[in-house]
Amino acid sequence: MQQSVFEHMQQMGHEQLVFCHDPYSGLNAIIAIHNTTLGPALGGTRLWNYNSHEEAVIDSLRLSRGMTYKAAISGLNLGGGKAVIIGNAADIKSEGLWRRYGKFVNSLNGKYITAEDVNTSARDMEYISLETDFVTGVPEYMGGSGDPSPFTAYGVFMGMKASAKKMWGSDNLSGKKVLVQGVGHVGQYLVGHLVEEGAKVYISDINETKIKETLEKYRAVEVVGGSKIFDMEMDIYAPCALGATVNSESISKMKCAIIAGAANNQLADETVHGPMLIEKGILYAPDFLINAGGLVNVSAELEGYNRERVMSNVEKIYERTLEIYATSEKEKVHTQLAAMHMAEKRIQAIASVKSRL
Repeated sequence: MQQSVFEHMQQMGHEQLVFCHDPYSGLNAIIAIHNTTLGPALGGTRLWNYNSHEEAVIDSLRLSRGMTYKAAISGLNLGGGKAVIIGNAADIKSEGLWRRYGKFVNSLNGKYITAEDVNTSARDMEYISLETDFVTGVPEYMGGSGDPSPFTAYGVFMGMKASAKKMWGSDNLSGKKVLVQGVGHVGQYLVGHLVEEGAKVYISDINETKIKETLEKYRAVEVVGGSKIFDMEMDIYAPCALGATVNSESISKMKCAIIAGAANNQLADETVHGPMLIEKGILYAPDFLINAGGLVNVSAELEGYNRERVMSNVEKIYERTLEIYATSEKEKVHTQLAAMHMAEKRIQAIASVKSRL
């Protein structure tokens, strides 16, 4: 790590970074709290086999900052946080690990509230809930909202339709070629919406099991090899796996009109790649804007869960996406920056209100 942890935190505006270790369960976790101006930091726990501890730290910092923007732009009274657990999900998942992790979450006294993310499930949240109340996304039979994936996917679908409206004058996706990269829980639900809409759907994933599951559900989709995804012409590229797939190399190859997907931190470097997309004429739907459906869903548990209210709020992503595109043109900045400005404006306004109380 070229910069120190504190230099990274200062550069990105973080409040707190918590390292959690338990030798008995094998737990090695990092909880990153970015900003709590609007409320407690709510964000999922990601379980991933990182190549190094430094890589895990950077990921937690980037993801938690994204959660701050996601909550702010969605009008939620929440801050941004994220946790990562280092390890292979197939090897380390256990009741003991989740309950020990729950104790670490509980020690933060509500400053951080956890939820699902990559390689974690509602069942895992149930184990965590045995040790802390600061967890959302627990199973429906416990009074929770369950799997947030359908809501994340629906929000992305709304953002995609709004992007089509901006690009082509119609939000009808029938006949459009859409490549969904990553067909985990969210990706599969997104594929379902696209197939129902009549889009021509292509899928790609490093996990052959996920490919097989998707093909069994939706026989009309076609599979594209991972090395060939940027060689094909498409209307919409939907990254729904890990981040940073929109980078200098991939942008140079891209043959699409729109990028709209569920992955977090899709731009490898937002200051470089946001402007590059404008130069190439590609419309980018900011990730933290359109993938906020899952956060909207789990946050509703804190107020008393109501599915109809959640769906209504997720559908607002459509109009908010169009608003960001209008702001981008007005301010003459790339869409990611326009979305960040909108989120930061709300945070600064509430900070000003609180300072005068």
